[in-house]
Amino acid sequence: MTATHGTSDAAVQEDKVALDYDILSQVGRAEGIGRDYQLKCDLINRCFQEEIGFGRYQWQLFVITGLGWLADNLWLQGLAIVLPQVQQELNPLRVEYAVLAEFAGLIVGATTWGIMADLVGRTLSFNVTLFLAGLFGLAAAGAPNFVIFCSLIACMGFGIGGNLPVDGALYLEHIPQSHQWTLTLLSVWWALGQLVASLISWAFIANFSCNPSIPSGQCAKSDNMGWRYTLYTLGALTFLMFICRFFVFDVQESSKFLVAQGRDEEAIKVLEHIATCNGRTITLKLEDLQAISGDTTSKPVPNLSTSVWNSFSKMSLSHVRPLFSNRRLVINTTLIIVIWGLIGIAYPLFNAYLPLYLSAQGSASGSSSVSETYRNYSIVSVLGIPGSLIACATVDYTRGSGRWLVGGRKLVLAVSTMLTGLFLFLFTTSKTTAAVLGYSCASGLTQNAMYGVLYAYTPEVFPAPHRGTGDALCSALNRIGGLIAPLIKIATTPLSGTTSANTANGPVFVSAALFMVAAILTILLPIETAGKMAL
Repeated sequence: MTATHGTSDAAVQEDKVALDYDILSQVGRAEGIGRDYQLKCDLINRCFQEEIGFGRYQWQLFVITGLGWLADNLWLQGLAIVLPQVQQELNPLRVEYAVLAEFAGLIVGATTWGIMADLVGRTLSFNVTLFLAGLFGLAAAGAPNFVIFCSLIACMGFGIGGNLPVDGALYLEHIPQSHQWTLTLLSVWWALGQLVASLISWAFIANFSCNPSIPSGQCAKSDNMGWRYTLYTLGALTFLMFICRFFVFDVQESSKFLVAQGRDEEAIKVLEHIATCNGRTITLKLEDLQAISGDTTSKPVPNLSTSVWNSFSKMSLSHVRPLFSNRRLVINTTLIIVIWGLIGIAYPLFNAYLPLYLSAQGSASGSSSVSETYRNYSIVSVLGIPGSLIACATVDYTRGSGRWLVGGRKLVLAVSTMLTGLFLFLFTTSKTTAAVLGYSCASGLTQNAMYGVLYAYTPEVFPAPHRGTGDALCSALNRIGGLIAPLIKIATTPLSGTTSANTANGPVFVSAALFMVAAILTILLPIETAGKMAL
């Protein structure tokens, strides 16, 4: 009787395992990933959630990846900040070409480093991007003319363009599901990037710049060193971030990337290293992973140069097709890429020229002080930080059960994007400096909330084997949108590239309309990632 009962229990257990196995297989097909990877990923996720937890390693990684997000906005806003002084000294035909050059570099950088992250691993892109950005950023500060300035800014963009798609993926793959909300919190660093850039520029540009009344081309370099000091400082800060990443913090490769490559032994070593750093131990063994695939051989650690060469020589659409493997993924991937593209046009169309808009409104009201313009810009930057905290607090708040969900990524993203469009529409109706500053602050808060959710949702919705490529596609289209933004600015402002209180409204109106369209598309996204463990 006992033997029979034991046999029955064993049969039930086998049936349960088979059922779980079948369910995971179906989930894997739905998400565009293989069955073996899904099962290994489930073991790794349980290991992070139940054994490794969120400890010292994750907090250090939060800071080190956050610095990458800070650097991205540091340079995006840094260029916007120095444009008025660059125009006054170097006297280009259209100062918008500098933004055009930056986004050309960002497009190539986002695509290259994002795809590289899926081909040769996260850590190479993670470390190289800040080095290149710091190097060419420092060089741009010494540019003798506008052509060289734009060329160096494009090279800087190539480096910084890989930060967001790679950093978010690496961070997400090292944290337990219970702390995935901290991916939204990373956007605080993005807001800090704008604040740091604005404070540095306020200190230098307000004190070492030509009088705004001096015509373009008649401002001597020796009297206009403020923008160069600003870029030197930003470049030095970026190099300091690179040193922290490469020499101070021991960044581990993603265990999910490693198992996707069949390098199970390395994945276990990574998990053991993180557990040790957190003062924990793990029970997951190499044999557990190998039992899933039935392969007990360990792949050797590939040589970096060989790995890079093989990856480029065999590059195909193998990481793109799974993102469109079924109807649900086709709709979600297409919509999220389009949303990134629309926001890519809308965001820089307003923010990349905000100092020009603030200066124009100040001139219209009789107050055109350089110090006041950059003071107002710093105030707008400060108000962006609460936006990130609000997004972090609401992405998982008051979730219902069943078919309808209250809160979550999609709702917060849609509301914050729509409010951004609304505040920019109101910006175009402003008649006073106070109104301009007020609506700029309000839009700054909602924009940072929007980006906080967007940067969390995007890597969550893509599985790890193809996450770098998915993030790269989104980031690349976002940067292509940024390339289009200066063209719209050129088409809607005078040949001189300057703006007045009236001509500023054209590009801002377009920006507001695009934010509204993006908000509507967000509601149509079929996948909600809140409360779900990332694959």
